[in-house]
Amino acid sequence: MTAQLDAVVARYYVESYFDLAHAAAILAGEQSTGTFVRVRGETDALRGRHGATVVEVEELEPHAAPSLPGATKPPGATRVNAGHVAIRFPLENFGPSLPNLLAAVAGNLFELRELAGIRLLDLDLPEAFAARYPGPRFGIAGTRVLADATAGPLVGSIIKPSVGLSPDEHARLVGELAEAGADFCKDDELLGNPPYSPLRERVRAVMAAVERAERKTGRRLMYAFNITDDIQNLERNYAIVRDAGGTCVMACINLIGLGGISYVRSFCELPIHGHRAMIGALMRHPSLGIAFRAYQKLARLAGADHLHTSGMNNKFYETNEEVAASVRDVLTPLLGGYSCLPVLSSSQWAGTAEPTYALTHTTDVLMVCGGGIHAHPGGVAAGIESVRQGWEAAVAGIPLRSYADGRTALREAIETFA
Repeated sequence: MTAQLDAVVARYYVESYFDLAHAAAILAGEQSTGTFVRVRGETDALRGRHGATVVEVEELEPHAAPSLPGATKPPGATRVNAGHVAIRFPLENFGPSLPNLLAAVAGNLFELRELAGIRLLDLDLPEAFAARYPGPRFGIAGTRVLADATAGPLVGSIIKPSVGLSPDEHARLVGELAEAGADFCKDDELLGNPPYSPLRERVRAVMAAVERAERKTGRRLMYAFNITDDIQNLERNYAIVRDAGGTCVMACINLIGLGGISYVRSFCELPIHGHRAMIGALMRHPSLGIAFRAYQKLARLAGADHLHTSGMNNKFYETNEEVAASVRDVLTPLLGGYSCLPVLSSSQWAGTAEPTYALTHTTDVLMVCGGGIHAHPGGVAAGIESVRQGWEAAVAGIPLRSYADGRTALREAIETFA
């Protein structure tokens, strides 16, 4: 469905004991001009100008039971209708504003009793959003330049243990990764500005380690410091990183909101590493919440240069096919651009390169390995080497175990993690 210049078209998965078209009409009314009863000010002229309208209904197989609790069941209803619906929301209702867009397309609709399942699947956005939101400042190309990684997948890591290390202990591990040739490293999302590792002290220690490694190797590790905080602290936290010569900041999108990411984008002159912590609350149930296809569009518009997609054979709930679809979604041009680097994480190691490349056919990814590098028996340098070797095998179409012949780092990775 093509985007309309004066409207947003939202596509949903819907379940209801009511006729699907009736349920969709209730959703459209509640999220625009209507309420539970017709009121005096809701004139035909107002409804014609501001009312959301159902533009498509696609019936799917009905269900025997509702996915969500609290759904109204009319007398005589014996099945739960299911399907896809598309609803047109006039842009005039909210303007090109991401927070106010969400109020319309993903606000109180999840609570409606007439809906036994409701999930926002996708959004068609008009060009007005491109005029309002500049999106990623660096994207894939800019990140590659700053990380001095012009070809192939970017190989990175997360400092583990996630919490508990002092700034100097943390920096020591960063220095090892930098000297071993990692392209990227980041704070864990659990590490913000805690008393045991204040952001200012951690930035000082880490950047000193990065600079020492740069003098040895000639390459400057891209390190994403987690600046997630209350809104009033975001610019201060960013300035700490910038003034120390940092090359990346990380922010948890769902914790500071799309408006928070957009605010960071307004002053940030470094890549924004967008972490999706808490995404399971939005995505995990297939009949509730917001699908990643819709979510990633909003995150890119807000300004995320990198966006987590989970990874193959991950420790979470998403299948490899779902992860591959997320990677493809992030790489699909949006409103003529908005380049964003997909970030593979969660149980990643040399062996997950093979299914990643087989399902996505791209090396425009940032592969972030925690245990897959830190727990390698040969140390972090061997861990990084094994991941690169895993990608070499995947791109060449050579079975991993065959490629491991004569390559100690890869062989030891297989013995440890497979």
